[in-house]
Amino acid sequence: MLNATMLRPLLSRQTAGRISRCSASAKQYSRRNIHIEKKIEALGIELPTAPLPKANYNIVCIPPGENTMYVSGHLPIKADGELITGALGPDNGGLTVEEGYDAARHVGLNLIATLKKQLGDLDRVEQIVKVFGIVNSHTDFKHQHLVMDGCSDLIMEIFDKPVGYHARSAIGTNTLPLNVPVEIEMIVKVKPE
Repeated sequence: MLNATMLRPLLSRQTAGRISRCSASAKQYSRRNIHIEKKIEALGIELPTAPLPKANYNIVCIPPGENTMYVSGHLPIKADGELITGALGPDNGGLTVEEGYDAARHVGLNLIATLKKQLGDLDRVEQIVKVFGIVNSHTDFKHQHLVMDGCSDLIMEIFDKPVGYHARSAIGTNTLPLNVPVEIEMIVKVKPE
């Protein structure tokens, strides 16, 4: 295949430079896949702006020489910036399982927005390895696993098997920062650039 270097003697400098720039641009474009992003669009899902840390920590960490991304705990922030608050436990005047599920889905959207911002391309996600969720619950609330399905179902909807199929833990606690109903972190295996 001919390239700009081989053609240079035959072309003016200006033309050879344009060919070289186009070739580099095509290589860059060909490296970026947008299959997952197209799927998100087809599903009618809109990702929010990726959130920033709420205290002194990094939103993600990839140890040097590894392809594992540790994503810090995310909160249920809606696209308009509203923070969902409350504890689960409808018998005590708290949120219902359905409201908790919705909050966990919002956390999932924020997690995926962070992956997009950090990786630049969601097709670089090789595997969602683990999702860890903490649910702000009244003592008698025993359905943390159903709340966490809000996040897990979203991940499966977007990434499907095998990439989105993940290990998971769901625990209850009596309080969370900013009185949010759920906080979720994840571990993600990423493809090299």
